[in-house]
Amino acid sequence: MLGSHSQWFKSQVSIGALFFFLGFQYATWGSRLPAIKEHLGLDAAQVGMLLLACGLGAALSFPLVAIMMDRLGSRRVIYLSAIMLGVFLPVLAWVPNYPIAIFAMFCDGVACALLNAAMNTQGAALEVKSRQNTMSKLHAIFSFGSLFAAMFSSCVMHFTANLSTHFIGALIVLLLLMIFTKEGLISEDMKASREESTWFRLPSRLTLCIGFALFFGTITEGSMNDWSALYLVENAGTSAKIAPMGIAVVSIMMVLARLFADGWRTRWGDGRVVMWGGVLAGFGLAFALLLGGAVPALTGFACVGLGMAAVTPCIYVAAAKKGPDTLTLVASMGETGLLAGPPVIGLISNAGSLVWGMGFVALSAGLVSLFATRIHWSDSKDSEPKI
Repeated sequence: MLGSHSQWFKSQVSIGALFFFLGFQYATWGSRLPAIKEHLGLDAAQVGMLLLACGLGAALSFPLVAIMMDRLGSRRVIYLSAIMLGVFLPVLAWVPNYPIAIFAMFCDGVACALLNAAMNTQGAALEVKSRQNTMSKLHAIFSFGSLFAAMFSSCVMHFTANLSTHFIGALIVLLLLMIFTKEGLISEDMKASREESTWFRLPSRLTLCIGFALFFGTITEGSMNDWSALYLVENAGTSAKIAPMGIAVVSIMMVLARLFADGWRTRWGDGRVVMWGGVLAGFGLAFALLLGGAVPALTGFACVGLGMAAVTPCIYVAAAKKGPDTLTLVASMGETGLLAGPPVIGLISNAGSLVWGMGFVALSAGLVSLFATRIHWSDSKDSEPKI
């Protein structure tokens, strides 16, 4: 266990600040996509390519993330990636043309994958050393970071629409957050549970099951945030004023559920929480799409927020118990789903309709449950899951 109550509290604050950091950074530039589009003179397809570049950066970063986590450890990777993510915001405000913006977004995807792997390593280490389920609460803090970014953006735009001013202000917030990580990060990254390196061999079946469960889970989560508002306007017939309620319903249900999800994990086990969460999200959204209308849509979105809330935390813990190499690969797959999922939904919607695109989101939630059934989940305090 951690040495003292005060040290445990410092670690909670420090690691929580990292989750808030990533949620705030991701939602900050996401909330200003219309301004970025106008600044660079882009069309909808080019905006989609920007999002895809970020997803590709995360997807292709696995070898780099694995090497850096192995050689530098999670603490150093955290500070390096935090610097990259902070600098990215003013750079995105000042980029002179589209090709440079594509490159910047690619680098942001790499930095997101680095921080995602490192902070979840810290979170999993905190669970092991404190012998308490905390990962769901940490991911709730990520959601709080996104919500705070939306409020911060609205506040800034009330006074000025200038992109540089907004992003420099956001950079100051990120710098302040890093102050909270000064003394609380855990120095050892669960070395005792580490396997032999998987660098020169193919991932095991267990690793792939965990990775694909997270991949489809983050597709579901990320796509809802990006496409729910558009679905409400174009397919459910709501006004533009009601459209943000889609994101609000998902976010609020996810935050509330994550505050209680660690208790669910203790009572029912991680495996049941993931499996039934995927079922609730998939069937809830599917029925909403079949019924049509605003009320069924918002109800379906609520099911997604509730069902998917504990999926990501449980899967990260399962990957961490398998070892740092597995956690690194799984974290990269999760970041890929989060960033690349929305553009894929856009491609499906262009080929058919947004109903089909949202249908793929429901299918993704169902696939989470399918992959979860392929894993024999261990108790949350045991060493690792078996397959």
